[in-house]
Amino acid sequence: MIINTAPTERFPLPRTIRPQLRPLRHCIALALLVLGCATSTVRAGTQVGPWVPIFKGVDRTSGTNTPGSGGFTNLQVIRAIRVDLTDPDIHFFTTPRATNYQADVAETGGMKPNQFATNYNLNVVINANFFAPNNDYNFPQGTPMDLSGLLICTGQVVSAQEQNLQSDGTYGSAATFLFTSNNAARFIPTNWPATSTVGTYTAVSGDYPLLISNTIVAYVYTNAYYQGGGPNYPVHQLNPRTAYGLSADRHYLYLMTLDGRQSGYSDGSYDWETARWMQLLGAADAANMDGGGSTTLIQMSSTGVPVMLNNSSSVAAYGYQRTIGSVFGLTAKPLPGFINNITVNPDDTAASLTWTTTSPADGLVQYGLTTNLGSSTPLFSPLVTNHSVLLTNLLPGNIYYYKILSTAAGTQYASSNYYFLTTNYFTSHQAFDVTNSWTWTDANLDGINWTAKSYNDTGWLGSGPGLLWVYSKGTPNSLVQPRNTQLAFNPATVYPYYTYYFRTHFNIPVSPSSVSLTLSNYVDDGAVFYLNGAELYRLRMPAAPAVIVNSTLAPTYPCSGDATCPDVFSVIGVTNLLAGDNVLAAEVHNYNVASPDITFGSALTYNIAFSVRPTLNLATAGGTATLSWTRGGFLLQQASTPNGPWSAVPGPVVSSPYVLTNFPGTLFYRLGR
Repeated sequence: MIINTAPTERFPLPRTIRPQLRPLRHCIALALLVLGCATSTVRAGTQVGPWVPIFKGVDRTSGTNTPGSGGFTNLQVIRAIRVDLTDPDIHFFTTPRATNYQADVAETGGMKPNQFATNYNLNVVINANFFAPNNDYNFPQGTPMDLSGLLICTGQVVSAQEQNLQSDGTYGSAATFLFTSNNAARFIPTNWPATSTVGTYTAVSGDYPLLISNTIVAYVYTNAYYQGGGPNYPVHQLNPRTAYGLSADRHYLYLMTLDGRQSGYSDGSYDWETARWMQLLGAADAANMDGGGSTTLIQMSSTGVPVMLNNSSSVAAYGYQRTIGSVFGLTAKPLPGFINNITVNPDDTAASLTWTTTSPADGLVQYGLTTNLGSSTPLFSPLVTNHSVLLTNLLPGNIYYYKILSTAAGTQYASSNYYFLTTNYFTSHQAFDVTNSWTWTDANLDGINWTAKSYNDTGWLGSGPGLLWVYSKGTPNSLVQPRNTQLAFNPATVYPYYTYYFRTHFNIPVSPSSVSLTLSNYVDDGAVFYLNGAELYRLRMPAAPAVIVNSTLAPTYPCSGDATCPDVFSVIGVTNLLAGDNVLAAEVHNYNVASPDITFGSALTYNIAFSVRPTLNLATAGGTATLSWTRGGFLLQQASTPNGPWSAVPGPVVSSPYVLTNFPGTLFYRLGR
């Protein structure tokens, strides 16, 4: 548990006192009068680097300045993405509706940007709309959020645009970006009343415009008639910033983060400075989005690892990304090269993979369960431009990493490392739920083989149903439920012991050869799990080969510091699972010596795998026949008789559909591995 609480974020405007801004048409003259030096050329101390392609149609840059040498007073560092809106392979995605959606109450489920990128397999993500509640940086994933302004995800309205002045005294966000399904863009600087969303596939909103038709209008909003605020209102002070912009011809979308609250690295910016940076990037229209601790820009690596491009003030201050209510992301194809058009279609124990090369070449695929790869297909030596490979003998439900190698004219070309996830066909059966009873002790068991199946735990301190918990100071979080068995704390320190130990028995009534395990746990803070004496999984604990002892502390904690959201993991290919009685053991470790609580509960499901036969379909029209199938991981085979012998269709053919135009007699086809 965290015993110090993060201060309330001061960047977003509380919705109850959001100002009523005058319509922009009444403010343009003021903007032109007050800008003065802000619209002059920023001198040599301000530098924006070259645009570097990172995906097809997506470029990245960074910039900084020397305070006092140009138009900017403060030290600032930006990171920016430029998106080619004409690229047909770029697709946008925003935070979708919450599971239990309720307009203006529970519109989205809060999520950290890296979680958003991973959950939806996006290449780039950045924070978007303002949201509430915003008084906790580390809300659990899924916390209901109410968004400000319009948000549309894949054609569905997630948050409707509020009117200028609501009956409850709240104000709507102004500046909105709208995109059709083919990324044709519109910018509405003051979305009052709400513009029509007909034909809109994606939309996000900020608070107020920074640029309109290449004119900086930020001063209009800085000096607006805020209720008791004026230019000193928090949103207009020196802050980390997120801004979006569009080029005048709507060819490009610009996504920028400007870091702040980090002296000596980047201080943050005022509104007009944010606008000037957007001009330097190439934007003619721009808006101030949510910022402060929410400001986050992430690029996904080719192996599915989210990489933060900016230095978030939340990470700098607290060590973690902020949980936010609205995120904007995109998918794009890899940069073109010699190896292109890579597609992978995995099944449970096999995966079909195809690619093209710009000239005839051979090819092979290296693959494995880690980025070290370790396995390789045989070299396919014929020189072709369309390549296909079938990977077999894979483990179901696992992430595999792979790299393609092709050689042409004596030069070998290699793709980046990529990844895919095999499927897993199984039936699930619960061994026990979270209220299962465990024996427990707080004694130091270093040097004792307490995880062994044969170990006698009758002398332990007690037995009771989950959740098993101890809370030595303050009031327990009411969301930690069900609290069934209270453990003892250390009377010498009046805090929990560093470590508590747990054991339970469960039964597997079938042969374990095709069984995998899934554990859903409520753990505060870290744990190590053991099955029949062998280590099974480490949760928020130092990674192997680090030795875990009684005094080892968990390096991090769950959710917002309490066991309010489940930690779920699966283990496939368990070698020491037994038919009949098994022992699951766990040791739970606290985060620090002054943390007042420990919590443990676990539900176990065993999954029995089964095989699924693919379906091969045949359709004829005129002089052609088309064979098609929906699953990956299979090889099309042919024979002249139903009994074979069977051989691979030349290619080999591993992806659907396959069209035949010449019929050399009677042939039979099947899918195989």
